[in-house]
Amino acid sequence: MAYKDGPSTGSTSSPQASSGRRNVFINKDQYFGNVPESTWNFYIGGYQPAQKWLKDRKGRTLNNADIEHYQKIIVALAETERVMSEIDKNKMI
Repeated sequence: MAYKDGPSTGSTSSPQASSGRRNVFINKDQYFGNVPESTWNFYIGGYQPAQKWLKDRKGRTLNNADIEHYQKIIVALAETERVMSEIDKNKMI
């Protein structure tokens, strides 16, 4: 996953995503690239953390620490999905 910075201020709007392995746009010029679709839609306790974290910061400017933190969230969610899938495979045996 990568963060693409453009000429905009970095202030978040409603996050938008393209299809497939998605680019999660935080405004018209900036986005987090290559976010897995399943990670973007992943639920924990009725919440979708990848979406909720950005929505909770709507209208705010993301600083470098925020950007790094969000990237770590995406990595953690993707790894959680991978481990859950591995556990499910082992249950079938």
